[in-house]
Amino acid sequence: MSTPLTNVRSDRVKAVRALSRRSVRDKTGRFLAEGPQAVREAVTHHPAAVVDLYLTRDAATRHTDIVDVASAAGVHVHEVSDEVLAAMCETQAPQGLAAVCRVLTASLTEVLAARPRLLVLLTNVRDPGNAGTVIRGADAAGADAVLVSDASVDVYAPKVVRSTAGSLFHLPVVTGLAIDPTIAELRDAGIRLLAADGAGTVLLPECDLSSPHAWVMGNEAWGLEPETRSRCDEVVRVPIYGRAESLNLAMAATVCLYASASAQNH
Repeated sequence: MSTPLTNVRSDRVKAVRALSRRSVRDKTGRFLAEGPQAVREAVTHHPAAVVDLYLTRDAATRHTDIVDVASAAGVHVHEVSDEVLAAMCETQAPQGLAAVCRVLTASLTEVLAARPRLLVLLTNVRDPGNAGTVIRGADAAGADAVLVSDASVDVYAPKVVRSTAGSLFHLPVVTGLAIDPTIAELRDAGIRLLAADGAGTVLLPECDLSSPHAWVMGNEAWGLEPETRSRCDEVVRVPIYGRAESLNLAMAATVCLYASASAQNH
């Protein structure tokens, strides 16, 4: 490692911190992964995407596995003071590590060429925590990819990256998609479209989840746009057995994804 970085006002620190802004991420094509879980998955699964790894002396001692993998992959590893790391990161507790990464590229064409069986399409999802949790749930359920509309939150925003708990580096996440042509491409590829909506007439256990399909998820507050819902093959409702008025987006997505995983793996 190079000489420890201790100047919180240095240009390097300012440049890393600036990645918290979408305009800078869009301009540079880079984003920041914070904490040992995200950094470990980045250097393990996408080492070529990791530009710089920053860590404190204590973190270097505690996470020798991460340092070894990063060094073997040719990643630039920099020791920094606690103050410098705090200045670089948005979170108050980055746990000693952060990595500057190149934005991961994935296209709908590539996803469909792999003949997917389970997809998630986020249409107007604005909450970073929800978006990140859906990506994490999709990863855990064995989904083939997550598709994100151009009207949704930036998946490389710090809170989204943290919420994925490293899953952002495990499966393709295609961003910036226009909904209408995306739905058309999915249909042409033989993917059934299942709208997840509280107004659905089909209960989750009653729909066919064995064939290739995509769960279409809408906005946290108003759900799916009527025109998008009308273009789906079925509108599916997660049954509520208790007194809860509804499930939030991330919870509903996880339930739907695991129902699909169960149907496709048994």
